[in-house]
Amino acid sequence: MKILLIQLRRLGDLILTTPAISALREHLPGAQIALALSRECASLLPAIHGVQKTFLTKCGLRDLSTWMEIRRAGFDCVVDFTRSDRSAWLTFLSGAPRRIVSDRLKIKSKFRARFYNEFVDCAMKQMHTADYCLALLQPLGISAAAHDPVLDLPPAAQERASAVISDRIRDQPFAVFHPGSARAEKFWEAERWAKIMEFAANELGLLPVLSAGGNELERAHVTAVREKLRTAVLDLSGQLDLLTLAALLEHARLLVTVDSAPMHLASAIGTPQVILFGPTNPFHWRPRKSPAAILFGESPEPLRHFQAREAKKPMNQISTTAVIDAMRSMLSAPAASAV
Repeated sequence: MKILLIQLRRLGDLILTTPAISALREHLPGAQIALALSRECASLLPAIHGVQKTFLTKCGLRDLSTWMEIRRAGFDCVVDFTRSDRSAWLTFLSGAPRRIVSDRLKIKSKFRARFYNEFVDCAMKQMHTADYCLALLQPLGISAAAHDPVLDLPPAAQERASAVISDRIRDQPFAVFHPGSARAEKFWEAERWAKIMEFAANELGLLPVLSAGGNELERAHVTAVREKLRTAVLDLSGQLDLLTLAALLEHARLLVTVDSAPMHLASAIGTPQVILFGPTNPFHWRPRKSPAAILFGESPEPLRHFQAREAKKPMNQISTTAVIDAMRSMLSAPAASAV
């Protein structure tokens, strides 16, 4: 059986699709699995096992050669995790006899719904994202228990991380701080980031390691954070590829981050973390098995219960004290998994 999985969203979505890929490989070991993804997520591929073929998509006519490959591949089944115009087009091009998608597409776009012939009763807004992806495998006879992302870091990434530790961190215990995001509404105030890094260095005895992506928005935010610092930090912002960062997180005592790709990386490898949510609902994106303290809004303590319908909250509602208390708690004992 030849199966095409379509996940064209961002890094976090792709990482949360890995439990579904693992379940598919476990239950259908003889299947030939292909994955269509956006080119921006290609750096994650060396850590995703169980996929024999990948299709990197760009946009518009630049995808013509990819379209032709998908058409010629002769897929028996397509599972569309994305539910967009582009993913519907790829589904149609595949010519697969079985074309699976969430039944909510019938409401969202009756036109696109015509490209599918099997609909699963699952609503992304009512589920954790990993559960949503797993639910779409039900027509294939797969019903798997929920778990955190599955990544297998390649030796090259681990070697690069070891070199960073040997050359720049040495024997110091360290915590990684990732303030950035592709969305400015996820930014927490620069002065507060500086304060919690100073607390890590002066009170917890941890070397603060600053991490960030390379986009202009993140660079500007990290610059603002650096300008507020009054303690020495190791600034690795823009210097690490995604999988080297993941390998570095394996050795970190703690990650403090906003809702971001590093949150999902830490979830996959089990690094304790403190996560600041605001414009996104932790119900859909949070780690569930790995140790994590999740802060959202004005709550002085990490959340333990979550709900599908939750209004956006400004990031500045999260207090510096709440983050510091959560850091201290995560380092003193592993946090219980939130429900």
